[in-house]
Amino acid sequence: MHDVSHANSLITHSRQSEYVVADKGYDSEAVRKCSENNGAISVIPRRKNSKTGNDGMDWCLYKYRHLVENAFARIKHFRAIATRYDNSEQNYASMVNLAFAMMWLPMWVD
Repeated sequence: MHDVSHANSLITHSRQSEYVVADKGYDSEAVRKCSENNGAISVIPRRKNSKTGNDGMDWCLYKYRHLVENAFARIKHFRAIATRYDNSEQNYASMVNLAFAMMWLPMWVD
């Protein structure tokens, strides 16, 4: 099942936020209306075949979404995280923290 079918319930059951940032796969008026009804601004680019354009789109904020997505893609290279070897939530969270630390450590070391 596609993710967009669960987007409305995710938006309504999440904490109050200022923005809902998503990729083109979530381009639907139902998702946009749901985010507006919850007091959030939707930052979702329109598909190429959309009749309306991307007027008022905050591209700077959308680029940050891409950075976060890339960070999650990089930590999935750690096998223990991708396959979820750890059974307890605490151990899994520790592995995720360790993976991010190992990923960001080369940025600070010369």
